[in-house]
Formats: sequence, structure tokens, C-alpha cells
Amino acid sequence: MTDSSSGCHSLNDAYARATSRPLAVIACGALSSRVRAIVASLPRTVEVHTLSAALHNRPADITPAVESLCRTLMEEGKQVLLAYADCGTYGALDSLCQRLGIPRLPGLHCYDMLAGEDGVRRIFEQEPGTYLLTDFLVRCFDRLVVEELGIDRHPDLVADYFSGYRRVLWLAERPDATLERGAREIAARLGLPLEIQCVGTRNLDGRLRQLLDNPMIG
Repeated sequence: MTDSSSGCHSLNDAYARATSRPLAVIACGALSSRVRAIVASLPRTVEVHTLSAALHNRPADITPAVESLCRTLMEEGKQVLLAYADCGTYGALDSLCQRLGIPRLPGLHCYDMLAGEDGVRRIFEQEPGTYLLTDFLVRCFDRLVVEELGIDRHPDLVADYFSGYRRVLWLAERPDATLERGAREIAARLGLPLEIQCVGTRNLDGRLRQLLDNPMIG
């Protein structure tokens, strides 16, 4: 006769080992502030490790950077979650997550986190030539776009990079006068009209909580 309790003991032991291990989240720099806010509300300690949002300018470098940090954390005995969308890796992040057995946020890019996949699809159906801004990008536009693309040194590059766009759409999470002024300055610099869509953080926060709300990680 088979002792069914042995299987239960194995599952319980696995659960105990999983929930006792330190938990670490690798976050895209563009999402890190919300990740930290959600983590701060949790009853357990969660480490947050941030990779530079400038990697979005070189998407091929995202997966190697994530893998290097992930393997370091796993070697330290930590469980790892990935607060990244695909971010232009064309499935490379998903392949990495499958190989290492780590979950990530759903979605193609951070805009999906804010407006939802259906919302982003509607935006581009309405106007394919839409340049999207987030609160983070408004704050960091000079560093991540102007300096990274060399526009500060060669202003004429604006036409080369942005001639295909017809509007700037700011997906506003927590709009205020300073951010709105920054968004309008960016649009003016690009020679494009600005539109504002208030999306809040509810969708992003919900996805982050789902990522963290897993019985095997407590």
C-alpha cells in the first residue's frame, strides 16, 4: 500500500524551503519607484535590485544584464522575480525566465503596465505615429534620450529620430504642474503636439502585486 502522506510531506517541505528563502526582485529602472512602493507594503522583507533604464536604448544588452544579476542572486540562495516587460528583447527575456525558472511581469513594454495591452493597442490604432512618455521618462528625458542619442551635441538629430512621429502622448501616472511643464517642453523640443492621458498606477500596481502574490514565495 502506498503511503500518500509522503507526497504531502514532500510538498510541505518544498513549500517551507521556498518561503524561507530571501526574495529578490530585479526591476527595470523605469519601474523601480513603484516596485519599491509595493514592496514596502508587504509583510516580508524583499530586496529590490535595479538595472539602468538606459538599457532600453540597447535592448540586446538587457537579457545578459538580467542573467548576470539573476545568477548572482540565485547563488546567494535567493528567490528571484523579474519586474520587467519584454522591453524589446523579442522573447529573449522569456527564454531566460524559462531556463532559470523565474517569473516576470506580463507585457511587451512598460506602457502595457500603465495603459494595458488593449489601451496601448487603441492608442496606436488611433495614431501610429505616437511617441509615448511616462512620468519616469518625463523626468529623465534629457539623460536617457537627449544625451544617450547625442541630441545635446547634435540638435539636428531630432529630425532624424523623430520625423516619423505625429504626436507626443504622456501616459500620466501622478500628474502635477512640474511634470506637465516638462512634458510640454519635450513635445515642443520635438516639434510635436502634446496629448495627456491620465492612467494612474492601478494597472501597474496590480501586476506587481500579482507577481509577488505567489504561494511558493509567501
